[in-house]
Amino acid sequence: MFGLSKGGKAQKLSRLWQTGLDDHVISLAWALDGKRLACALVGGPVKVLDAATGAVRHDLPGHGFGSTCVAWSADGAHLASAGQDGKVKFWDLAQNRPRLTLPGGASWVERLAWCPVINLLASAAGKKLRLWDVDGKMVRESPDHPATIADIAWQPRAEILASAAYGQLALWRVDSDKPYRRFEWKGSMLAVAWSPDGKYLATGDQDSTVHFWVVKTGQDLMMSGYPAKVRELSWDGASRYLATGGGTMPCVWDCSGKGPADTTPIQLEAHADRVSALAFQHNGPLLVSGGQDSLVALWQPGQKEQPLCQEYLPGGITQLDWTRDDRHLAAGTENGTVAVYTII
Repeated sequence: MFGLSKGGKAQKLSRLWQTGLDDHVISLAWALDGKRLACALVGGPVKVLDAATGAVRHDLPGHGFGSTCVAWSADGAHLASAGQDGKVKFWDLAQNRPRLTLPGGASWVERLAWCPVINLLASAAGKKLRLWDVDGKMVRESPDHPATIADIAWQPRAEILASAAYGQLALWRVDSDKPYRRFEWKGSMLAVAWSPDGKYLATGDQDSTVHFWVVKTGQDLMMSGYPAKVRELSWDGASRYLATGGGTMPCVWDCSGKGPADTTPIQLEAHADRVSALAFQHNGPLLVSGGQDSLVALWQPGQKEQPLCQEYLPGGITQLDWTRDDRHLAAGTENGTVAVYTII
C-alpha cells in the first residue's frame, strides 16, 4: 500500500544510487523484473544498468547520429531501440551487439512501443507505422499517415494501437493494415496516452491544449489554458486522474463521474521552471514530476496538494519511470545523470 504510512507520515523518495553517463538521457525503460534499467543517450549509445548498484551491465553501441528511444518487451526478454539512423535494433545482450537491424521506413525512427499482451513491436518513422515480431519479420505496415507520426501507444491489456499525427488519432488492430477507428481534429498532436481501463484517450497538443476522447462514443473534450505546448501525460492506475504538463505546474484532471468537462484541475505548485516529465505509479496513488529546474517532486493528488518530498539532480529532468511493482523510480537528466530512488 502506498500513500501515507500507518503512523500518518508521508512516504518519501530515498536515493538508492546516482551515476553519470555524460550525455542527455533521451529514454529510460525498466525491464519487467526491475533488475535492469535501459538508458538511451541522445548521442547514440544504449546502456543497461544494474538496478541495485547503477553499474553498467551492458554497453551497447546504439545508433549512428543518435538514439531516440529504448523499450523492453512486456515479458522482459527482448530489448529494442530506435535512432536517427532510420533503424530499429533488437539487442543480443550476451554479446553486446545487435541481434537484428530493421528498416524503420524513414530517415529516423521516432517511437517504439511493445504490445502488452503479445510480443509485437510497433515502430513509427515519419509517416510509416510498422509492426515487427521478435524474429524481425514485418507483420504489418500501415498506409502512409497524413503527416509525421508524433506518438504511438498500445491499449492496456489489448492488441489495439493508437497513433497520433496532425489531423487524426487512429486506432489499429494487429490483423489489419487499415485503421478501424479515427478521431479527427484539426490540430497537431504531440503525445498520446490511454487510460488503464481503455475507456479514454488523451493527447497533448502543439496549440497548448489537451484533447480527451471517450473511446466508445467518440465524444471529445478539450482542456485549454496551458502556457506552453503539452508533451507530458500520465494516467493513474485507477483511470481516475490524468496528469498533464504544459507549464510550471502539473495539472491533474479528475476524470471520474461525468468526467473533466467544466471542472478545474488540481494544480501542483513546486517547480520554478517547465515540467518536463510526469509518471504516475502503475497501481499506487503517487505521482512524480520532473522539471527543467532539476527538481523531482513526489505527490499524492486528491489527498495532498503539497509535495510529499522534493529531490534535486544536476541538470533538467528528461525521463521518469517506475518499476512494475512501483517500489523504485528512475530519473534521467539532460546532462547524463541517472538516479534510482526507493519509496520509504
